[in-house]
Amino acid sequence: MTAYLDHAATTPMLPSAVAAMAEQLSVVGNASSLHTSGRSARRVVEESRERLAKAIGARPSEVVFTSGGTESDNVAVTGAFQSRREQDPARTRLVVSAIEHHAVLDCVEHLVAREGATVTWVEPDARGVVIADAVRAAIEEDPGSVALVSVMWANNEVGTVQPVRDIVRAAHEHGIPVHSDAVQALGHVPVHFAESGLDLMTVTAHKVGGPLGVGALVVKRSMALVPQTHGGGQERQVRSGTLDTPAIRGFAVAVEESVGRLEEEAVRVAALRDRLLTTALGLGYGITVSGAWEPGDTTRRLPGNAHLLVPGCEGDSLLYLLDAAGVECSTGSACQAGVPQPSHVLLAMGVPEQEARGALRLTLGHTSTDADVDAFLAALPAAVERARRASGMAS
Repeated sequence: MTAYLDHAATTPMLPSAVAAMAEQLSVVGNASSLHTSGRSARRVVEESRERLAKAIGARPSEVVFTSGGTESDNVAVTGAFQSRREQDPARTRLVVSAIEHHAVLDCVEHLVAREGATVTWVEPDARGVVIADAVRAAIEEDPGSVALVSVMWANNEVGTVQPVRDIVRAAHEHGIPVHSDAVQALGHVPVHFAESGLDLMTVTAHKVGGPLGVGALVVKRSMALVPQTHGGGQERQVRSGTLDTPAIRGFAVAVEESVGRLEEEAVRVAALRDRLLTTALGLGYGITVSGAWEPGDTTRRLPGNAHLLVPGCEGDSLLYLLDAAGVECSTGSACQAGVPQPSHVLLAMGVPEQEARGALRLTLGHTSTDADVDAFLAALPAAVERARRASGMAS
């Protein structure tokens, strides 16, 4: 039986979300149509929008449905940059944390290469925390040139939760809007759009037990964006396209349920994480934990995130060996042209490249059990031994 420990990549759908989506799949109706079936579909979409908004502390009118986190990040960063530059041609600079997901990083690089943007990368500290004062310092290099600040709510690799409210305050001192990718945070730590002060926030369904292929960009009504798709003008003219009514319904149900049981689930999953980390550290292989971690903590690190550095091993080798033993996890690093690359997150945190190559990311979720942790801990010693032999380092 497989132990699935890659919930940060995607988590199994909740039965309630499956049921809601399946029921809606059998019902015809385009939410943009004016006849009875269309109005019925529109009602489902708007009721789902209200449920989602309530769960994340937003107004329904602020929720713009998209195809997922990547599209939401692209619309937020590109749309805000273009809009702010149109209003003030001097605003061509982006202030972005160096540990963002590639949905933000690559979008920023595109703007630099194709649209004349410049970027100031804000490095995290050794724990992976982006300090608000560092963001403030980056802005104050030239406040009048900054179009947007973007800092993720929680890191997808090492699980560090960022001081979002402090960062927002630092940016708003200079009238600069802030976007945060909250894909990994939603359903795992408290997320409240209004209380955060954010101007833009990205969320997606499949990280919280909803379906793949649907997400949302939460946008303050005062925030102007240049649309990145054109057509029917759906979703406040921000994102044209026929709405996926069944997926939107499943999305809302999943978020509502995951947020509703967040507190007790965070404690349960953090206990599994802590046992995994504590035991792995005690195996005698020199394993260390990346990011901020204290047993029992569910606020500064995502409850289900366990990120290990295993010296003398290539992360990819460990991944394949564990997979062969029935344990599915991730390295969190990139692979370009068939050549494994160390994680940009770890490098930004100051981890030496050779150490960063031994990264292993294990993430737990709503289906995780003690048996999953036991399977990993049972398979790890043999995997480390074989990986070290393959790299020429015996234990």
